[in-house]
Amino acid sequence: MEPSKTKKRRRTRRLHTVNANAAGIDVGSQFHIVAVPEDRDEEPIRTFKSFTGDLHRLAEWLVGCGIDTVVMESTGVYWIPLYQVLESHGIAVVVANARDVKHVPGRKSDVIDARWLQQLHTYGLLRGSFHPPADIAALRAYMRQRERLLDYAAAHIQHMQKALVQMNLQLHHVVADITGKTGMDIVRAIVEGVHDPVRLAAHRDFRCKASEETIRAALQGNYVDEHLLALSQAVALYDTYQGLVAECDQHIEALLTRLRGPEPPADPLPAPRRKSRQPNALNFDARAALYAMLGVDLTQIHGFGAYLALKMISECGTDMSRWPTVKHFTSWLCLSPANKISGGRVLSAHTRRSNNRATALLRLAAVNVGKTDSALGAFYRRLAARVGKAKAVTATARKLAILFYNTLRYGMDYSDPGASYYEARHRERVLHNLARRAKQFGYTLEPAAVEGVS
Repeated sequence: MEPSKTKKRRRTRRLHTVNANAAGIDVGSQFHIVAVPEDRDEEPIRTFKSFTGDLHRLAEWLVGCGIDTVVMESTGVYWIPLYQVLESHGIAVVVANARDVKHVPGRKSDVIDARWLQQLHTYGLLRGSFHPPADIAALRAYMRQRERLLDYAAAHIQHMQKALVQMNLQLHHVVADITGKTGMDIVRAIVEGVHDPVRLAAHRDFRCKASEETIRAALQGNYVDEHLLALSQAVALYDTYQGLVAECDQHIEALLTRLRGPEPPADPLPAPRRKSRQPNALNFDARAALYAMLGVDLTQIHGFGAYLALKMISECGTDMSRWPTVKHFTSWLCLSPANKISGGRVLSAHTRRSNNRATALLRLAAVNVGKTDSALGAFYRRLAARVGKAKAVTATARKLAILFYNTLRYGMDYSDPGASYYEARHRERVLHNLARRAKQFGYTLEPAAVEGVS
């Protein structure tokens, strides 16, 4: 008799409940639709308006249903008030990226979306987006508001330049920055009614490269009333926004003072690597305030000034343990390859596109690092010559992200070995690889004899 054939049993994997007390919310501008498990209430799906009182009733209903975690999509800014109310009632809120919660065909109503979110969260299939603690969120809001005000002020700088050009005053051609000491003194004098080129050129600062004769020639123009009005209003609006920026700086300084540790750092603040003042810098010593809060000096990393370091802290926070490893951090920044593999073949390894502000800051720092005489600068230039500037910017930004992560989490001290050290190491690697390849083919790599040397 033939031996009986045993049928192999297929092991079916079932989804396990991870969050039994989970709810899903479809966020809208005027109302929110909330879905809880069907056994928690006779009406498991309810609609609440977006008024503050309704938000509190929503949270109280969830607490009454025994809900301890809620998931919702990051829809515009409508989720922020709801997030704050739910958090104040002790409910853990997961803000899922809309990219991860793609609409399944047929699920096109708000009610079904809320139920779908609740089901996905019950089985632990959604990851929450990074949301900083309240203090860092406040710092982020202040920094973004400051950036917005600077953008508005920049528009009025263009209006000033336009009015000057219309009067044929070529000030922006002889002065590097019209918002500098020389430029603004001359512009304010023009607004006050001084139109004599000699008197205007007398406002030249000793640091200005252009001579008084050159400035005097550039300020001979046609002073027309309508263009003078446009210039005066542009200056007034520019001063208004600069005053608002200074007000933001006061709030930022006060917040950084509250975020300081109970004890000052053991080591004194290192000497600054760069002494020149950066454009649009904060109106207080941000470097010292950051060092008192963090205990490390991020400005020692090439490409990081005090302003950039503060913006990175406002976007990423100070607790790097949110990302288990540095690879998780670079992946969150979309600076690591997103490999698409099918059938053992790599279809694509391009980095994902991202609107992350921290990523944009790191890319900007990478471009600036490429101009420095440092190991990172040499790395950028060599890579740019080999694979192009776009990939070199991404690779250098990733290295900067690694330095930022290791400095904050492990207190690593950054020490730049220099461009010559990097070039020497690169030469050693190339020679080692050539010797290895030559040995594989049965040859020995030897240095060539130098002419004139016996």
